[in-house]
Amino acid sequence: MFMLRNVSKLIFGDSAKESIIEIPQGQLYIVRPLSPKGYSELIFKDAAASIRRTGQEFQYQLVIQRAYEEGEEELAAEGDESGELEALGGDKDEKIFLVDESLRLRSELRAEGEKVIAWRDLSGDVGDLYEFVCDPSTPQEKVATFLLAAVECQYERKYRRSAQQATDQQLQEFDFDEEESPIPTASPITASPHSTSPTSKESAAAMAKEVVSPKGPQKQPSEHTVAPPSASIPTANEILAKETAELHLFDFNTGTFVLQDRLVTAAVSEIGSWEYWLQITGSDREWLGQPVVGDINPVFNFEYLSFIFNHYTEDGSAYSWLLRFKDQPTEERFQEGLMQALWERLNETKWAKTKENDRDYVLEAFNDLTMEDKREEDLKELEEEEEIEEREVGEEEEEDDGQRSEHYNTDEDEDNSVTRDEDGNVNSQLAVGYKHDRSFVVRGSKIGVFRHTPNNNLEFSTNISKVETPDGKLFSPKKVMLHAEDANMILQNEQNPNSLYRMDLEYGKVVDEWKVHDNIPVLSFTPETKFSQMTSAQPFVGISQNALYRIDPRLSGNKLVDADLKQYTSKNDFSVASTTEKGYLAVASNKGDIRMFDRLGVNAKTHIPALGEAIIGLDVSADGRWVLATCRTYLLLIDALQKDGKNEGKLGFEKSFAKDSKPQPRRLGLQPAHVAQFQHETKSPLAFTPARFNTGLDSSETSIVTATGPFIVTWNLKKILLGRKDPYTIKRYAEEVKADNFKFGSDKNVIVALPNEVNMVAKQSLRKPTRESIAGPPVTPARFGAGRKGSRLGRNEIVNSPY
Repeated sequence: MFMLRNVSKLIFGDSAKESIIEIPQGQLYIVRPLSPKGYSELIFKDAAASIRRTGQEFQYQLVIQRAYEEGEEELAAEGDESGELEALGGDKDEKIFLVDESLRLRSELRAEGEKVIAWRDLSGDVGDLYEFVCDPSTPQEKVATFLLAAVECQYERKYRRSAQQATDQQLQEFDFDEEESPIPTASPITASPHSTSPTSKESAAAMAKEVVSPKGPQKQPSEHTVAPPSASIPTANEILAKETAELHLFDFNTGTFVLQDRLVTAAVSEIGSWEYWLQITGSDREWLGQPVVGDINPVFNFEYLSFIFNHYTEDGSAYSWLLRFKDQPTEERFQEGLMQALWERLNETKWAKTKENDRDYVLEAFNDLTMEDKREEDLKELEEEEEIEEREVGEEEEEDDGQRSEHYNTDEDEDNSVTRDEDGNVNSQLAVGYKHDRSFVVRGSKIGVFRHTPNNNLEFSTNISKVETPDGKLFSPKKVMLHAEDANMILQNEQNPNSLYRMDLEYGKVVDEWKVHDNIPVLSFTPETKFSQMTSAQPFVGISQNALYRIDPRLSGNKLVDADLKQYTSKNDFSVASTTEKGYLAVASNKGDIRMFDRLGVNAKTHIPALGEAIIGLDVSADGRWVLATCRTYLLLIDALQKDGKNEGKLGFEKSFAKDSKPQPRRLGLQPAHVAQFQHETKSPLAFTPARFNTGLDSSETSIVTATGPFIVTWNLKKILLGRKDPYTIKRYAEEVKADNFKFGSDKNVIVALPNEVNMVAKQSLRKPTRESIAGPPVTPARFGAGRKGSRLGRNEIVNSPY
């Protein structure tokens, strides 16, 4: 290349010319060898590549400009109404790159004579490249001269002096042909984006890249994660699946999946009464064996032909494994066998007895999410929002976002600032006000009241020191709900399941006991409509294990409205309920199924089958479009809008789904490698708190918040719907998160109740999960001085202070 330097002097000689050199014909591709978005994409079918001067000295641009034949431009404009080309960044007819060494610009002459110029996509994923495939008529010397001009431009940009005086040795710094790996082949125009299956190494890298630590110098790991000994193998009564695959183990030190065995046999078997076993065997050893339980957190990715799961040893240690199958039919057979085992164990019912549509629903739920809508402009908007938030946060990592209670003396020593009750009570529940900026934290038989300040802090307001029944019996509320413009709080006493209690928050005491029914207990309750607690409306909805009903405190005697009672003869084992702004009702069960009603007292319009795990939390978007269910180890996001058939445009609350068109669930789980590292750090399994949407009268749902152990987790709804593989962020605390919810009317602030602390945390302070953010250091609000956001429940405020 450097033999052509005399030619380059002629090229650079005329400084009046904007363009330094041009290759007039070629095609521009973006190639993503490791990305879930697809292997490659043709951006410009006919284009020219040039290097141009800019208005600044020593600054140059690589410009790829789209070329049109006569009349083609108008057709292209009509065909790109969705804006997909513009969504790839920049003008739809031109892509511009600053010529800099970070591009790693290089060329390759392939055996078949194809001449390719490639450079890194700096805004894409690791390994993503732009490739300009030159027209066959382009001489190789032209390509070499083009690369030489790019080398000299990079030299001038870095050293801010003319490259004409630079030696060949000095320019060699910008020759990346030998340093970089071979340029991957771009798909031809007619090829399917999935025509090339990723290699084993690419699959493992892609599955692990979400837990790779941030860029920057890292310590070299002292040793790799070693596979634990395999458990003894029980006797198999029936083999449900048996397939061969490659086996990889996630290494905590490097954040990658490491190949352990190129050929293993993975078998799923039935070993007893609703008990099942997963065994993986190599040619010379037993790799692992474990019961098939929900905690294995199975994720199937058919693009990478992979199955990732977690493995737990007897001492509680967690490991993350990856099986890579030879083809999709093999993975599908294994998936059905494993899901059959998991489903039968959780439901104690034979898989074959379920409807085929229900079986498909279960299998789809455990597939890795795929992009449904290629509206990349939404993703770019999202990335811009993230960049703005990151700039607002600043580079300094704040250890905590909270300000201590105004009564807390920062000079107190540890002995004088005990926050634990002598009776062992800790914070257990959180109720966030809708009408007034207050949050209420339940702690045994006490309730702490916190004011939301205008600058998004929490400020201790008062303490309700004794929660008693009207006849003076102390109790610890099992569940609480704000009611009637936040003037009242409805409380549930576990010792009296057929009654509820009303606390007047102005006086801070229970003033009424409401007997609901003599024979029908109250298992849970929810507002009559999404925002009814902002009004003076009195009725609300209650459920028992097999009944739904309206509770009206204005009735004399029992408060259950008989006309709105829907009671089932079978034990449905209902667990939670939630309502929309119009009063549509969703009810979930410990069996894992969900029913949708347009009103009380009638049959459900839609029944969503169970995946197996009990549903412990339920939320519905205000418009009824999205249903969010919480299970112990994952969340379920269900789109209730019907998109075809005679009920197209109707919600599942209003009209039944057709038998063959149940809504596809989105199973929101943490990456198995993250789960393994969570447990590696905390020595505790996943246990999500009930997940919530952000909500507000004039705001749409954009985020989801939940917690597990000491981690707060938020999902970005837009990222989920775009199929992004990194839709959630985390924040670690020093203690277990007991309850959490968004501040009403915003998705920017989350209120967090720890065992002995209460904080309001800015959502933007949560971070993408990496080895470093998962490992800590954990946030310990109690150790920070005044002047930060949030509040601490001091001993004199929540333990023994009189109301």
